[in-house]
Amino acid sequence: MAKLLFVMTGTAYWTLKDGTRHATGYWAEEFAAPYKALTEASHEIVVATPRGVVPTVDMMSLRPEMAGSAQIALELEAIIRSAEVMRRPIQLANARLEDYDAVYFPGGHGPMEDLCVDADAGRLLTAALASGKPLAVVCHAPAAMLSTRIHGRSPFTGYQVTAFTNEEEEAVGLLKRARWTVENELVEMGVDFTKGEMWKPYTVVDRNLFTGQNPASASVLAERLLKVL
Repeated sequence: MAKLLFVMTGTAYWTLKDGTRHATGYWAEEFAAPYKALTEASHEIVVATPRGVVPTVDMMSLRPEMAGSAQIALELEAIIRSAEVMRRPIQLANARLEDYDAVYFPGGHGPMEDLCVDADAGRLLTAALASGKPLAVVCHAPAAMLSTRIHGRSPFTGYQVTAFTNEEEEAVGLLKRARWTVENELVEMGVDFTKGEMWKPYTVVDRNLFTGQNPASASVLAERLLKVL
């Protein structure tokens, strides 16, 4: 049995270009699908957030039209409600990589508000990448990689990475309202950014780094993690 750390956003909003707060948090499928797959395989999950706050689900992700159907939305909600670890997260500042076999960052727009500038997220990501342990990051969560920059340089530079694309951001109506996008910032940081078809599962593995483009990619990332744990 492996022990995995789920590093999750601690915010319930994302500040847009005009200063307004867009209600968000983590995306339900990106937590629930890997959580279900990994716990059913008898692996242990620990959740960490900035300051140890209880993560907020983006309610948009539980709408039937976003989840795929009313039944899927209910299933996602049931998984989240049953996940006791979500109600007692540890503080990200106290998370030690040596205690875990793998690290996973679910997305949602939340990481673009807090994890992208969180020094503890940057420390953990840097250590995980260097350790060789599986490190999985999906959708908007690659924004957290921006927190690894020191004097403009990041250990992720040169790695092949995918994340939520500008086309997908435009499709949800937030591209023009965003202060910045994950794709643009990662490209600027010097990663080898690749992408697949909008909304379709697309994952990339480069050494011990596993990244997924969008919510549909979370289940595929979980499958890949299961094969290496």
